[in-house]
Amino acid sequence: MTTPAPRADLSTHHVENQPPARGDLDLWQNDLPLREAVAREGGQPDGLAEFGMTLGRAKMRVAARDANRHSPELQLFDAGGRRLDEVRFHPAYHRFLQTGIAAGYAAVAWEGAPGGHATHAAMVYLASQVEPGTCCPMTMSYAAYPALAANPDVAAIWQPKLTSRRYDPRVLPVTEKMGVTVGMAMTEKQGGSDVRANTTRAEKTGDHYRLTGHKWFCSAPMSDGFLTLAQTGVGLSCFLVPRWLEGARNAIRIQRLKDKLGNRANASAEIEYEGATAYLLGEEGRGIATIIEMVHHTRLDTAIAPAGLMRAAISEAHHWTSHRAAFQRRLIDQPLMRSVLADLALDWEGALALGLRVARAFDGTTPEDRAFARIGVALAKYLSNKRCPVVTYEAMEVLGGSGYVEDSVMPMLYREAPLNGIWEGSGNVICLDILRTLAREPLAGEVLQTELIAATGTDPRYDAALQAHQQRWPALPPESEARWFAERLALLLSASLLIRHAPPAVADAFVATRLAGEGGRTTGAMAGTDVSSILARIAD
Repeated sequence: MTTPAPRADLSTHHVENQPPARGDLDLWQNDLPLREAVAREGGQPDGLAEFGMTLGRAKMRVAARDANRHSPELQLFDAGGRRLDEVRFHPAYHRFLQTGIAAGYAAVAWEGAPGGHATHAAMVYLASQVEPGTCCPMTMSYAAYPALAANPDVAAIWQPKLTSRRYDPRVLPVTEKMGVTVGMAMTEKQGGSDVRANTTRAEKTGDHYRLTGHKWFCSAPMSDGFLTLAQTGVGLSCFLVPRWLEGARNAIRIQRLKDKLGNRANASAEIEYEGATAYLLGEEGRGIATIIEMVHHTRLDTAIAPAGLMRAAISEAHHWTSHRAAFQRRLIDQPLMRSVLADLALDWEGALALGLRVARAFDGTTPEDRAFARIGVALAKYLSNKRCPVVTYEAMEVLGGSGYVEDSVMPMLYREAPLNGIWEGSGNVICLDILRTLAREPLAGEVLQTELIAATGTDPRYDAALQAHQQRWPALPPESEARWFAERLALLLSASLLIRHAPPAVADAFVATRLAGEGGRTTGAMAGTDVSSILARIAD
């Protein structure tokens, strides 16, 4: 049965010069750079092909709109005044969770098949294009898996449920669930990124602990458990706090839901532990060392997600310009517009290539792989998230006023753009972490240098930029220059990957504009670029 088209002949005018509805898309098949990167970095294309086709359907974009427009609702009490501390979601939210978890978003990296982390990263990239808010609970569930191993008894119960590929939102204890999700609650008012300032207390009671304290930010408060930090007599320690107990609700009190700029489909809460039951992960006093395993893996997602947001924004801009004319010419045929779109595409290609290269390092088992994963994920997170708001804004501007209203997907993408740069370490925290890693782990500097040198001898401008970087900073920079240092290092690493793996037009333009200074500071301020070859890699 064919759905009748919307009416274009209205009483006062005829609707024309408007792009058609996009209909069903194939986010995998229409993305050549993604397919190239997945093949290069060892991902699993079959599952990604199905996931990309499913997410690209028009009905999923409608569901994404519903999940964003109908915000989560906090229900503290039932009709009789009994405490619930629950969050209710629109059915569209659950639809995305079911789709992502069934596809293996939280599980594929831990199932033992080659390329699991690269496949997971590609799933993050795809999901971020449609409904990024629902990525949060799935990302934390993926990242919690290795941290749970610090307590074998806890791991034996929770890890199989995390990798079951079954989404089960029912209010039940873990032993009765088909699958679980795990969140994180670390931030407190007085400390923010400085978690050593946390004051939540943990008191041992038999085989478990009781936690009392306040958490300023708890994402996905309907998760089945939370990794959290609390002080014992020995020091800051890591715990798993179950959301539901056998026959009872754990003493986790939701104070309010955060009224956030974006990420609207996902609930983020301020909570209090009032003697909540918790289980120690790792040793007392070693909480940061334990939870860093989770943080490290969430950083992979915050490094690749902006590439997905950029891809979605550029795709919308390309569709608009391909079907709209101004001044008697299609927008896509106008030289200045082509320069803008091509410049945006360079940021996207660089972010995608770098994010999936880092994901391959997460799949590796050698000391070199682990060292590159540590430094590479920080560089990717920093650069890609600094570029993402710029790219989404410029793509919005391409659409003009139509991109500024909620009928378009652009406002949602723009609101989402700052999130991954703030989550799991804002810009300064990441830059300081880069300096710490290079100072404490010589192998990280060595493997990074190997990646940079691998591209030398092909483009003299790249060679000159690399030499200039090394001359400017023969050792680590002073803290005040950490952002400059990190930006140049991430650009060099991105350029190295593009020189070795991307078409010459992409690599040439990236080096010219990002490293050699052959362009201005605003998008599209460049010349002498093979724009046609770059734009050919953006499928409508």
